[in-house]
Amino acid sequence: MRIQELREKRAAKIAEARALNDKAMNENRDLDDAERRQFGALDTEIRALDEQIGRAERLAAYERLEANGERVGGDGEMRRELRNYSLANAINGALGGRLSGREAEVHQELSRGREQRTGAGIHLAVPTEILLGETRAGQTVGSDPAGGYTVATQVAAVADRFRPALRVQSMGAMVMANLTGFLDLPNLASSGAAAWVDENGDATRSAVAFEKVSMGPKTITGEYRLSRRLMLQSGASIEDLLRRDLGFLLAQGLDLAAINGSGSNSEPLGILNTPGVENIGGVTLVSNGFVDSTSDLIGALELDDVTGTGAFLTNPTVMKQVRKLRDADGHVIPMAELFHNQRVESSTQVPTNIGSGGDKSALIYGQWGELVLGYWSAVDILINPYHPDVASNGGALMHAFLDADVAVRHTDAFAFAEF
Repeated sequence: MRIQELREKRAAKIAEARALNDKAMNENRDLDDAERRQFGALDTEIRALDEQIGRAERLAAYERLEANGERVGGDGEMRRELRNYSLANAINGALGGRLSGREAEVHQELSRGREQRTGAGIHLAVPTEILLGETRAGQTVGSDPAGGYTVATQVAAVADRFRPALRVQSMGAMVMANLTGFLDLPNLASSGAAAWVDENGDATRSAVAFEKVSMGPKTITGEYRLSRRLMLQSGASIEDLLRRDLGFLLAQGLDLAAINGSGSNSEPLGILNTPGVENIGGVTLVSNGFVDSTSDLIGALELDDVTGTGAFLTNPTVMKQVRKLRDADGHVIPMAELFHNQRVESSTQVPTNIGSGGDKSALIYGQWGELVLGYWSAVDILINPYHPDVASNGGALMHAFLDADVAVRHTDAFAFAEF
């Protein structure tokens, strides 16, 4: 039995028990023997349903962890070795030609078997866990906003800016790391058929059909300008800045592409633009209309036999209106009822400009394990101290590159509405 059905059954039993108790209280009396037995039976059923719901919720959580927890092709031993990795030490070591210790070992491991970038600059391979696993144009010491705040005299950690919530990977997307060539994901498109036959009758021949979803590396990049004094003085503060800001920019770009990538101009193809992902159309944001639309999104997957743990993803514009929805008596409708007890997350990464008029927000429902994130590289950092902009003042340009792609493996596993 599904979690939703168990919860509905439990709610019905609680309502029945409440009705028994309310009846006795309204009549200013205690429960009679028959009512006590009935209340006791209901209490036993509710407790049993609580246990079933608890088990089902734990299994659903395990499914999400299994889909999101371990990278395909990941190296658990290397992840353990990254605990004391310093990005600032790696950059300074690479600049001085003295890359050593743990940072040198990691660089050599990630560069093995891969062609290094050529040209004017110093190549440094940085694990994706260091940058993308954690959640500013030129950086100089001379002016405070551009870097001076990170230079000790007793400088605290850099106060981060407010950033969009990145949800795709935490929703359960499958991560495939350490890819090399192009990747094809084969799917069984259609099955054959079974048929009843007479005694000694011949079986009916049928065939299966296959399809594939192809992935290939696409490059996202960012660039910073670092002054010589900032690199010399900032110490641990620049470590935090580089990891949090540069890593977030790359992760933000990949997260956004997974949701709404156009598939053109070297950008991956995201969920909302993937042919075959069902758009149930525009919906009026009123209580009945919203409940009907979330039910239609769930039903769109169920009608295609999609199983697994589903979840909603939308943006704060929709959530702001959803929290205002009230029933006929003026009571705010609980979120669990509006979303049929399904998980719902919100991020400004979800667009507000879809639809024919370019003014609609997206509400996506999906089995997120069917979204694949592929990584073809570590985060490659190219440090260029020879560019004319920095060569005369001892600074450096830092370019970061990440080769990745996203793909919806089964389009039936996602549907969305416009609000």
